[in-house]
Amino acid sequence: MEHFNSIECFVCSAEVGSFAEAARRLSLTPAAVGKSVARLEAGLGVRLFQRSTRSLTLTEAGQRFLAEVGTSFHTIQNAVANIASAQGQPAGTLKVSMGTIFGRLYVLPLLGEFLRRYPAISPDWHFDNRQVDLIAQGFDAAIGGGFELPQGVVARKLAVAHRVLVASTGYLASHAPISHPDDLFGHDGILIRSPQTGRVRNWPLTSRQQTQSPLSLKQRMTMSDSEAACSAAEQGLGVALVSMPFALPYLKSGALQRVLPDWYVDDGNISLYYREHKLLPGKSRAFVDFIIEQFAEQGLAQRFSAI
Repeated sequence: MEHFNSIECFVCSAEVGSFAEAARRLSLTPAAVGKSVARLEAGLGVRLFQRSTRSLTLTEAGQRFLAEVGTSFHTIQNAVANIASAQGQPAGTLKVSMGTIFGRLYVLPLLGEFLRRYPAISPDWHFDNRQVDLIAQGFDAAIGGGFELPQGVVARKLAVAHRVLVASTGYLASHAPISHPDDLFGHDGILIRSPQTGRVRNWPLTSRQQTQSPLSLKQRMTMSDSEAACSAAEQGLGVALVSMPFALPYLKSGALQRVLPDWYVDDGNISLYYREHKLLPGKSRAFVDFIIEQFAEQGLAQRFSAI
């Protein structure tokens, strides 16, 4: 058991790059984690970390050791957690990241049913539009798009990520008609800037026939998320390019209309991200299976498609 605890301290410290953060996650003191790793190094006869006051990096031997034991350790750890689950049911804290508005609109309404099925799971859901590092930040799963896939993380596609052009009835009635992408030139554009880079991407429009055309909207204003852009468009301030999931409530109510309904922007996929393990923790497997089931039952993939 002592070797298991030492390996746990080593793996966690290697993944997060800090004895202090590993200690927080393991409910230990940084000194205890450091001593445990030191005992492991003494037993192996090699130095696993290069330590300094500002950084903790793996040595070449440490990298080899992590590659050899990391996956096996997590498999054993998950097996222990599953056996220890409440009366054989998935249990524990489930840490999930998702976009703020997307999570509130489409994931949070599922929470009641999820907890009825899995009452021993305690949700720790983070609503944030920034991408997270699942492994380094200790998340069990994330829902979003465009995540980098480091070693040990997999993506399960839930739906396409399409963006569409929308405007209010009042705006369309008081401006020149738009029947082709070229007609967008001169119209006031409400565009989305990346929260990561702060820049506005230059997306091409794609037709149902898969032909492409430049997006020639004049940049009248920029917003950091599609919900804000929808709200601005609702006020008649211009034509907005927004993610389909955020546009749906406005389109359903009639507050906004599709502009060029045969055209859209392809922005990849909305995916469910989680650690790649043959034996996922019961809580993670329950969440992954539940989300996939609910997306299918509610037809969200079809609703999010602009085609």
